[in-house]
Amino acid sequence: MMKELIWFSLSASLSASVQSFHLSPFQQAVPPLSTHPLHSKASSRKGRRGFGLGHPTSKKVSYPPIHLDEVDDDIDSQIFPLQDDLEQQLNTHTTANHNNNNNINAGARVSEFLSNIPRVLSPPPLVSSTQEWRKLQRHAAQTIKSTHLRELLQDPVRCDAMFAEHDGVYFDYSRQQVTLETMDLLFDLAEKQELTKRIQAMVNGEKINFTEDRAVLHTALRASKDKIGTVFVDDEDAIKEVHDVLDQIKQFTEAFRSGHITGYTGKRMRNIVSVGIGGSYLGPEFLHEVLKTEEEGISSSLGYSLRFLANVDPVDVERTCADLDPEETLIIIVSKTFTTAETMLNARTMRQWLWDFMGDDIDVVKKHVVACSSVSATENVKAFGIDTDKYFFRFWDWVGGRYSVCGAAGAVPISLLYGFDLFEKFLEGARSMDEHFINAPMRQNIPILMGLLGVWNSSFMGYNSRALIPYAQALLRLPAHIQQLDMESNGKRISRHGIEIDYPVGEVDFGEPGTNSQHSFFQLIHQGQTIPVDFLGFVQSQHDILIDGEKLSSHDELMSNFFAQPDALANGKTADEVRAEGCAEDLILHKVFDGNRPSSSLLFPQLSAYVTGQILSLYEHRTAVQGFIWDLNSFDQWGVELGKKLAIDVKDHLTKARYDPKQQPVDIPDAPATSRILNYYVQNGREATENGIGVSVNPLTSVTRKTYREHIPPPIHDLGGNVGKLS
Repeated sequence: MMKELIWFSLSASLSASVQSFHLSPFQQAVPPLSTHPLHSKASSRKGRRGFGLGHPTSKKVSYPPIHLDEVDDDIDSQIFPLQDDLEQQLNTHTTANHNNNNNINAGARVSEFLSNIPRVLSPPPLVSSTQEWRKLQRHAAQTIKSTHLRELLQDPVRCDAMFAEHDGVYFDYSRQQVTLETMDLLFDLAEKQELTKRIQAMVNGEKINFTEDRAVLHTALRASKDKIGTVFVDDEDAIKEVHDVLDQIKQFTEAFRSGHITGYTGKRMRNIVSVGIGGSYLGPEFLHEVLKTEEEGISSSLGYSLRFLANVDPVDVERTCADLDPEETLIIIVSKTFTTAETMLNARTMRQWLWDFMGDDIDVVKKHVVACSSVSATENVKAFGIDTDKYFFRFWDWVGGRYSVCGAAGAVPISLLYGFDLFEKFLEGARSMDEHFINAPMRQNIPILMGLLGVWNSSFMGYNSRALIPYAQALLRLPAHIQQLDMESNGKRISRHGIEIDYPVGEVDFGEPGTNSQHSFFQLIHQGQTIPVDFLGFVQSQHDILIDGEKLSSHDELMSNFFAQPDALANGKTADEVRAEGCAEDLILHKVFDGNRPSSSLLFPQLSAYVTGQILSLYEHRTAVQGFIWDLNSFDQWGVELGKKLAIDVKDHLTKARYDPKQQPVDIPDAPATSRILNYYVQNGREATENGIGVSVNPLTSVTRKTYREHIPPPIHDLGGNVGKLS
């Protein structure tokens, strides 16, 4: 925070000095500026002259010097350019004042001094103006862009150097468009940006999210109990707070799963619906999809179901509730403030659904609804009807939604379905990667390597998209979670110093599991624009299959693609190679692959709860590294606010239109296009109601559904485990 605030302190100090330059109506003499220089200690060596303007008299007014390097963050000479030429100019002017006093225009001298203040008070330069950044730009333009990956992959020394390992995770980046020199230059940039220092500031609880005055402590959510007493935020022991909540969740979920907690009618609850949006939904859902087919997850979840309600679209409610028995259903509402518009509308809808079946008794809510929310939202939670003494699981302002899956937002639904012990293994995996990120040297640090390569591809190679391809169907929701994590964090245009950036940041992240993705968008990746790819593979499958007559298992078939695709992207296929296959001459260009398309490969032992924690932590830290290098605040998200505000305005116009007896057209000032399409929507909605077209047309709707009673529950079964063949 000190570096961000130093400009205000300096401005105030100089303003006090400048006030002594006021001009009397009766006198044009100007009191002198302090003879003490504005300087850093490093530059106040012998023979170095400071700021000073002469005065006809020998009287001097002194002010205490300002030592810039007494603040926490070191500020180098580039930030305060007290160049020799500027000082020489000012001191030359001082001599002239003494020699030719009567010809001096005092107002002009004040004006000249003030014109130099912006040069002194200029904010820190953008990272793009540093020597380290410019070296990388030249290196990219003069060396890398004229070098093909096909050549780089022939260098065994280079290839052997471009991998890193930690706790069963193998990271290979030899197919990135980098040389050993490139990596050296990237490490120089990381040093310039004080990457290690910023990482420590984050994990130690400093308030690096300065726009919201918050710490950033998702790592505390999975810290071990022996770390209690090591991280404090506003005099609060963060890790103790975390473990108090985890202990509460463990006690609650074990009571639920054992049948000690029952519903309003006395029935045992077996269905769980988690209501939340954004990080409150994407993270827990991605973890749920992994554990559904994890060996321990299969057995521990038998007899229970978990669904997520995120979209405010009423169809999502329909799809979620249609075959559920409300008497056997527990609702979890996940909202930090308990005011998120979409989440709270869905929460009220689910409350009405419970009341429709069991009556409008407040005890229905107390028995069937729990909350995961911030302590500051306690009154909102209580007003909703939730028992805040037993069924309120808190989280904190120092964890953003997209980083919250390791907290109550993920712990409550996942532990209810799979048991707390399995969720704890997920936390252990994330903790393992956290410790690697914090302690490993940069050159062997997997999240740092991935982050630096992300900066390289986006800012220096000009690639504005990035694909995540997990060769595991159970990770089908991982790309969506990482998409939000990364794009909401680093989709920014202003640096942490308040300057509009002039370099590319933030990628468009997307992905699908392999091999499905190969038959979807890989045509573009191979022969269209260049999109760097992360390939995730696993030594063992969660459930492998080897059928009679096949020499390789289905997992080996899958992994053959995992190994082949990076080489195909890197090497491509030349016209001569196509011609040698006997291809018709007029088709050769269509079948040429340019190659030279970068990718990284991550290989894990087997997709388990523990490994899933490693993957999550790995990508969270990659995002932070890129933000630190780019000088962004990766932990706020002001870009989502404008749309929310406009939606509230539109809702007001829609409400008026729906209930206007005269049915006058919507007229939004200065928005004719929006007014036109809104009128089309409202008018056609009215006509549908009048003609009996459609069901549940606004404003009349119902959430009551009886269809669950018409369904026969499917028989409980086990997928057979990892036995190598179909059982």
